[in-house]
Amino acid sequence: MQNEITEKGNVLKDNGTLATAGYSTRRVLDYNREAIKTPWKIKEWDFYQVSNDRFCIQFTIGHVSYAGTVTITAFDIITGKKQSVSKPLVLPFNRLHMPRSAEEGDLSYKVKGFEMSFTHIEGGRRLYCKVDDPKLLPVEIDITLNQPSKASIVMATPFDEGPNYFYYNHKINCMPASGKAVFGIETYDINPDTTIGLIDWGRGVWPFKHEWFWSNGSSIIDGKLFGFNIGYGFGNTSAATENMLFYDGTCHKLEDVSFNIPKDSYTKPWTFTSSDNRFEMEFIPVFDNYTETKLLFVNNHCHQVFGRFTGKAVLDDGRVLEVKDLTAFAEHAVNRW
Repeated sequence: MQNEITEKGNVLKDNGTLATAGYSTRRVLDYNREAIKTPWKIKEWDFYQVSNDRFCIQFTIGHVSYAGTVTITAFDIITGKKQSVSKPLVLPFNRLHMPRSAEEGDLSYKVKGFEMSFTHIEGGRRLYCKVDDPKLLPVEIDITLNQPSKASIVMATPFDEGPNYFYYNHKINCMPASGKAVFGIETYDINPDTTIGLIDWGRGVWPFKHEWFWSNGSSIIDGKLFGFNIGYGFGNTSAATENMLFYDGTCHKLEDVSFNIPKDSYTKPWTFTSSDNRFEMEFIPVFDNYTETKLLFVNNHCHQVFGRFTGKAVLDDGRVLEVKDLTAFAEHAVNRW
């Protein structure tokens, strides 16, 4: 059920269909964008998150061909106070020059009064944002993410809606963050002992309508970096799931994980259960970072709920990690884009 991709090649065949479906723990396949036969349906994004028990800062540069956004958001997980600055993009198509890989290639956006860049540096990434447009909230952020391990989850996934739909995604957890972040009058303490970064790098051709469930978190357990990525709804995952544990620089593959969300409220306690009994968690919501985007044909709704995870995670060798009040998010998104 879990096809691990180990041989190098392209993501797509010459006819624009997915060459192979499965997962890897670092990049093996090359994103050959030129093979896509429907360029008006391409969706590409680079998303970074830096968070700890108290706050979260999110950076996004992305597009769905006919619309896009460059957005920086910061919020207090406890109080729910949220600030955001965004530049909507109309008909961006190829103008953003999105990198072909999450492991190399920089990305930047700059107009008068608004600048954001994601840069590869030795041992990690640099996230930079400066907003000094008098019409917008002032922002000055310069954060370094340290990447102590290449352990990650990379997915090549088809969709049942058609042979030319696919999703190529690379997520990297467990990146200690340091630097400075000033958002309006708020100053955030970016301390690598408590603050950890995430990369979500996505490329693909998606059906117009879909929904997904995704959860991701990183922390320190027994003095070692620990993280998890779980989710479904990102296409047909019969070849492999994207469910993975990360601990002390190694990957531990999980089977299916279910999100058990109360039907009447996202802010009531959730549970997570797994088919292999290796990810069993209770989740106590603290803040629902609900977002809604309507632009041209786009109509997206996402409940990204931050809260505390408590339970157990079992490594490949059977070792049980006890998780207690780990701050992370779990989300449910319904999209038309």
